[in-house]
Amino acid sequence: MQIFRGFHHPGIAPACALTIGNFDGVHRGHQAMLALLNNEARHRGIPSCVLSFEPHPRDYFARLARKPELAPARIATLRDKLTELHRCGVDQCVVLPFDARLSSQVPEAFIDNVLVRGLGAQYVLVGDDFRFGAKRAGDYAMLDGAGNAKGFDVARMNSYEVHGMRVSSSAVREALGRGDMDAVAALLGRPYSISGHVVHGRKLGRELGFKTLNLRFSHWKPAASGIFAVLVNGLSEEPLPGVANLGIRPSLDPNDVNGGRVLLETHCLEWPAGLGDEGGYGKIIHVELLHKLHDELKYDGLDALTQGIRKDCDDARAYFASTRRQTTRDRI
Repeated sequence: MQIFRGFHHPGIAPACALTIGNFDGVHRGHQAMLALLNNEARHRGIPSCVLSFEPHPRDYFARLARKPELAPARIATLRDKLTELHRCGVDQCVVLPFDARLSSQVPEAFIDNVLVRGLGAQYVLVGDDFRFGAKRAGDYAMLDGAGNAKGFDVARMNSYEVHGMRVSSSAVREALGRGDMDAVAALLGRPYSISGHVVHGRKLGRELGFKTLNLRFSHWKPAASGIFAVLVNGLSEEPLPGVANLGIRPSLDPNDVNGGRVLLETHCLEWPAGLGDEGGYGKIIHVELLHKLHDELKYDGLDALTQGIRKDCDDARAYFASTRRQTTRDRI
């Protein structure tokens, strides 16, 4: 998949089948839409294209209003969103910066500047609640009328449901917020995961006897937080069981080396011998968050923190042991 920041690049295809949205989480509803988009693109002999935005438009307006509580919790980092779009077979993705210029563009200008001249859209697929342009003045009817006038086809996809529940990014956020990782996996069609380069931290974990692999979550408001039983991919041929903390680490100094940013700190229950103490840094790993153990806790001192981590490791081992027993019973 080709990725472009903005559409003023010579490598962008002169024509495309297009869908537009934030695609936070790339859930099963998104996947169904992308499958339809790819099918239409193949029939027309043009590439499929996703037009997305960074930051999320609601992030931008929350910042503008100085009301951070209005910003939506983020399901996935941009890296993970792009990875899932690639897995869905999308040919190209264009990421537009959502800023004052774009937010003030009236729907007619957005159609002319972005869809027609910028991306050469021949087919545009949108969701049933699609709105666009300044003050969300544009809707499906306006887009359909513009398509008839300017020579591109417009289609609309209705909501996607699983077991009678509408699949949406909001539903995924709610399930993550309550720590229901089974419901999250059902909505996503895969376990919830976070990936990235392993970065340096305070190295307190190794002092306490629990070395960690640290990933930065590049948004200040993750939809999930707490302590999780996880599987770590990318360090060995088989996924490694572990326990991870996603959040701001309330027991530690907020002025640490990561500047109070949100981290996913993962401890492998069996540290790979080949890594050594420094072997994880710079590697790209993929961490699946399978089961929430509890919310983040603030411990009174390092001794209490060490005991808490030890209990989390024991609880994670118990989770994986029960999962293996269940899998064995299912096979029998």
